[in-house]
Amino acid sequence: MMFFPPLQTRCRTHEWMDDPAADPELLQKSLRFIRRVNFFLGYTRTTLRYLNQFSQRWNRGETIHILDIATGSADLPRAILAWADRRGWNVRVTGIDLLEKTARQARQEAADPRITIVCGDAMNLPFENGAFDYAITSLFLHHLDTPDAVTVLASIARVARRGIIAGDLLRNRRAYAWIKFWTLFANPMVKHDAPASVAQAFTPAEAMAMKADAGLAFAGYRRHFGHRFVIAGEKD
Repeated sequence: MMFFPPLQTRCRTHEWMDDPAADPELLQKSLRFIRRVNFFLGYTRTTLRYLNQFSQRWNRGETIHILDIATGSADLPRAILAWADRRGWNVRVTGIDLLEKTARQARQEAADPRITIVCGDAMNLPFENGAFDYAITSLFLHHLDTPDAVTVLASIARVARRGIIAGDLLRNRRAYAWIKFWTLFANPMVKHDAPASVAQAFTPAEAMAMKADAGLAFAGYRRHFGHRFVIAGEKD
């Protein structure tokens, strides 16, 4: 792939981390790298800010159930619990990921009885309507064809009784150059997958169209630092 590929349309490509045959050690190193990038760029903090806003309507003593779709190494569930503990909220998080090796790694990383990790397909969530208070996903939608991303957004809304938070990357030349710089000294898997992620990410217009197609009238769209957008909101 050339340094600045054409970005007028999504450049769909295979990411190494999505391969069931991916090397487990390299995958683990890549997930650790992603956690560091998420921390420094504030991606996790953005999700927590939305939860903090939603929590203004929570009742003390109730248990809040959250689903994290494509949980990866479960860094977001662990961050949510740390945030909840600081504020005295009783939270339980379920993380779901397609790959068994990723789910197994997440269970080892989480090591908290309040976190449940299951192996399953985000395209066909094995949960009933309204099974969770909130459903969230971060940096997952760009892995999908646009119709499938719309399906996942609609499914997130289906299993969430109260609200959703869905964040992902924005596609533009500056973001592509930025991620090339951030991954300059990363391992080969990250150096391949990170730019590929930006190339198959979304423009603001594409993201808002997906929100409309998924029927998420209750959710808003907002751009955030780090060439990222979030679709989030609570149901009436």
